[in-house]
Amino acid sequence: MRAYDVIQTVQDLRHLSWSESGQTSASGGTFLKARTGIGANATYYKLSCYDSYRGVYGHECVNEVVASRLMQLLGVEHVRYTLVHARIVVDEAEHATWLARSKSFRKAGESKMAFDTFFDLMHEKGESQLAFCERFGWSGQVQRMMLVDYLLANRDRHGANIEVLRARDGSLRLAPLFDNGVSLIFSCYGNEERARAVDPLADVRANNFIGTKSLEENLRFVPADVEVGALRESDCDIVLAGLDDALPRAHREAVWNLIWHRWLHWEQLRDGRL
Repeated sequence: MRAYDVIQTVQDLRHLSWSESGQTSASGGTFLKARTGIGANATYYKLSCYDSYRGVYGHECVNEVVASRLMQLLGVEHVRYTLVHARIVVDEAEHATWLARSKSFRKAGESKMAFDTFFDLMHEKGESQLAFCERFGWSGQVQRMMLVDYLLANRDRHGANIEVLRARDGSLRLAPLFDNGVSLIFSCYGNEERARAVDPLADVRANNFIGTKSLEENLRFVPADVEVGALRESDCDIVLAGLDDALPRAHREAVWNLIWHRWLHWEQLRDGRL
């Protein structure tokens, strides 16, 4: 199956400046980021983990594309990522690697604020994050986010990985879901034996700002009639299309095994509530 969100031909992106970064405690490395353009016209680039002695390693940028495809199938608003094979320069050393590219989700004139900062400024005394979202009319989006994060085993939905966007007229909206890289088979780093050994239903601890730290427990906040599309076993071909050169076979199989078994588990929970 042809994948339109994977660019296999190596692109020359050596001009990019990898000046933005974020730490991840899960791997001990750094996620380097680059940007061209500003505001609503910005294009963002992100690498998987990087350090000075291993270079670029891991599969976080591939996870972004897998997550984007899954959300497209489910009809969940999200940032669309493209997987790009590219030549880059970091710390004066040249690397051929995969990276994830995305466009700005902001509309012209919109400003953004991390959700945790917005919550600190605007919540009422004793108000939980879930009640806060309900007051602002964001319950449906948050419920879909919790379901998607469970299906992806997303460990990193902290308060800055959710954003509030404000238009010039003062209206507010939640940003589409973005930054889903610390998910799926996160830390196998090409070790196929470790990938095969991953328990697809394991309840990994997550750095969630909304709900609990348990992805499994957060499913209790997702109603049976949550507005998402259906996932089919044949969707494996769509989710993994064009990733042969970016992920080892055992890793690809483990990724789909995780998503599919977690979907079946959700279906059982959902059907038990109807």
